Amino acid sequence: MLNEILEEIANVLNNVQVHDLENAAGYITKDKRIFITGAGRSALQGKGFGMRLMHIGYKVYIVGETNTPAMREGDVLIALSGSGTTKQILHVAEKAKGLGATTIAVSTTNDSPLSFLANMTICVPGASRKDKENTSIQLLSSLFDQSVHIVLDALTLGLAHRDGTTNDFAKTMHSNIE
Repeated sequence: MLNEILEEIANVLNNVQVHDLENAAGYITKDKRIFITGAGRSALQGKGFGMRLMHIGYKVYIVGETNTPAMREGDVLIALSGSGTTKQILHVAEKAKGLGATTIAVSTTNDSPLSFLANMTICVPGASRKDKENTSIQLLSSLFDQSVHIVLDALTLGLAHRDGTTNDFAKTMHSNIE
């Protein structure tokens, strides 16, 4: 079963467009505040991505947390939704657009309400909970969530390389309160 799961993830990753990651990296710069939103397991993937961005020196906020400031023009929203139809994520993306923030959608398709609201989409074509076309041996949106984790880690690595951020620097940003 593990090999089948790995094969599914590899198939998804082989269909992620590298230029999507390059385009997203163009929006994600250290002079911008980065906001991340998602629901359910997508939110957990988003929080993990936010933590990695913080480790490499970015100002990152998770939408809905108590210490998240108001979004404003010039900020970047990264919105994760496999289906691209999750109402609360669409609401946040609409607000961001109205404020003049840039939105990067992370979804299974470029053809969803979220993608239409976004400035660009990182398409991760893994089966989502509402997906009727893509199928998986796994339950619900597991394939999307697993693939998104790897895609966003690849984006983080690309940003770190672009910015000249080392693993030693990232270690200094990692929590040392234990």
